[in-house]
Amino acid sequence: MNKQVLFQDLGLIDYKQCWDYQEKIFNNTIQQKIANRDLEIHHQIPTRNYLLFVEHPHVYTLGKSGDAAHLLINQEQLKEKEANYYKINRGGDITYHGPGQLVGYPILDLDHFFTDIHKYLRLLEETIIMTIAEYGIKGERSKGETGVWLDTDNIFKARKICAFGVRCSRWVTMHGWGFNVNADLNYFQNIIPCGIQNKAVTSLNKEVGQDLDLNEVKQKLKKNFCTLFECELIENNSTELIF
Repeated sequence: MNKQVLFQDLGLIDYKQCWDYQEKIFNNTIQQKIANRDLEIHHQIPTRNYLLFVEHPHVYTLGKSGDAAHLLINQEQLKEKEANYYKINRGGDITYHGPGQLVGYPILDLDHFFTDIHKYLRLLEETIIMTIAEYGIKGERSKGETGVWLDTDNIFKARKICAFGVRCSRWVTMHGWGFNVNADLNYFQNIIPCGIQNKAVTSLNKEVGQDLDLNEVKQKLKKNFCTLFECELIENNSTELIF
């Protein structure tokens, strides 16, 4: 098993450019797994694991099981808001990404960890729950709704702080989470987030009453991710798209 995870912080990057980058890593990993099946064990090349941190310019993305009607504005209004819109191949419905939202894309070969997609999603949620707990915020799960929520026992106060949508093929993952840290929540008014009506969206800065140091939040996320996945992060300080 390879429990090393190559970490790269790409900063602010166009959604489609980052999607293509993920797809390339994802497909290369799958091709290596397929090639390894025809090789003796001592000739096999271990697959790599990756974790990307990014922010995106304003963009709405619709998962393969989503409803396009959950985007509440038209193409002209998208242009006015300087936002893009993509239909993509992850699970889940519609969500928003933008500056101040910390997006994490783990591209893991789960054969190195565990072959259980539900456990994978729960550990991603727990990564966020542990991180916001360090700021005095109690994160929760909402039955039947993937994500990290606050005050789930009160239908009038329940609100989501982090959304998830993943793709998995041959136990290789891509896509991930959108964690609202210092995000502009006004952009969520243009969608029915994750297809869930009548529930609000929040951000960490709104909950604690001040903007957060994004680098500090990243360090906490990395620490908690490593604890839960029992892995070692190998830092790559370059923002170039490399392999």
